Amino acid sequence: MEEKSKGQIEDRISKEITRFYAESLGVGPKQSKTYIIEDMVIIRLKGKLLPIEENLLKLSNKKGIELVKKIRESLSEVNTDKISKIISDIAGIKVVSAHSDISTRTGERVEVFILEKNFSK
Repeated sequence: MEEKSKGQIEDRISKEITRFYAESLGVGPKQSKTYIIEDMVIIRLKGKLLPIEENLLKLSNKKGIELVKKIRESLSEVNTDKISKIISDIAGIKVVSAHSDISTRTGERVEVFILEKNFSK
């Protein structure tokens, strides 16, 4: 089997994560970009908020922001194992932790996965 370049692996992770979100949420990000830096896989997902999240933000700004953040935190917790497996399968290195955040202004998300070892080595 031919060895894939770092760029090919980053591209494949982006495509698989986009597909995963499209299938699990019914809508995927408009753009995704993956960066592998040492032992980190950083995924930047551009898109818009879900309709329910947009409605929550209209209710009351501070409370709406808190609710959207809680929803995404819960979704992240539910999906972390599945996404970690996708990344591990593609990169060939186990994921040991995950972190994520979303901008309630733009809908952009950043997800960071920490690998068991440095990808370059």
